[in-house]
Amino acid sequence: MADRKPITSWLTDMDGVLIHEGTPIPGADAFIKRLRDSGLPFLVLTNNSIYTARDLHARLSRMGLDVPVKNIWTSALATAQFLDDQRPGGTAYVIGEAGLTTALHDIGYVLTDHDPDYVVLGETRTYSFEALTKAIRLINGGARFICTNPDETGPSAEGPLPATGSVAALITKATGKEPYFAGKPNPLMMRTGLNAIGAHSETSAMIGDRMDTDVLAGLEAGMQTFLVLTGLTGLADIDRYPFRPSHVVDSIADLVDLIDLPDQADRT
Repeated sequence: MADRKPITSWLTDMDGVLIHEGTPIPGADAFIKRLRDSGLPFLVLTNNSIYTARDLHARLSRMGLDVPVKNIWTSALATAQFLDDQRPGGTAYVIGEAGLTTALHDIGYVLTDHDPDYVVLGETRTYSFEALTKAIRLINGGARFICTNPDETGPSAEGPLPATGSVAALITKATGKEPYFAGKPNPLMMRTGLNAIGAHSETSAMIGDRMDTDVLAGLEAGMQTFLVLTGLTGLADIDRYPFRPSHVVDSIADLVDLIDLPDQADRT
């Protein structure tokens, strides 16, 4: 296999890589600072569609991680980009929070429960039986079914919570219609993110803590992949999958020195 080109842009997952249950993972602050000092394009990604990029910027700032709004890419933004490409100026019935509704408003979508083009399902902590029933009836009536991400559970201090993928399965069972998932591991999320920062997959790297979403998405998008062992995937889990990450490291702290600063890049 030919040697990979130098990494000139970085994409990293957030939960399990930079933070864990609201606390920064050691080395995350140094990694983000090094990225910003380097001037290289980068993105912090999350499949969570609850928060806007501005919300996440504020949350990360409180933890000492200074990530600009323009460097945050969510499954809600990827979903909105997909819908804008597919059917500009369309309509949607949305189950989700501000991260998703804001992203759709920003592309000029009208949110309605009257004969929408799409039913769009995102993350929320308040799934209601009434909203799910309406979504099922609209899909049965011809609306196309879109989901921000396939994650079946999400983390919380009390333990796992049912997430978008689990609720999507309920709707699929009731309608017989499978959703289109815009978030990881769909490489669409990676490619739209790369386009947003003007980067190319062959000189980009994806860092994540999950084999089934982060590593798979990076692999299918043509990027180098780094698996960190500070999240959901342990060292013993890797061989369960038919694919492997390009590199396995203990934590984000091990990657700080791989980011070239401008003077270092000039010398190589």
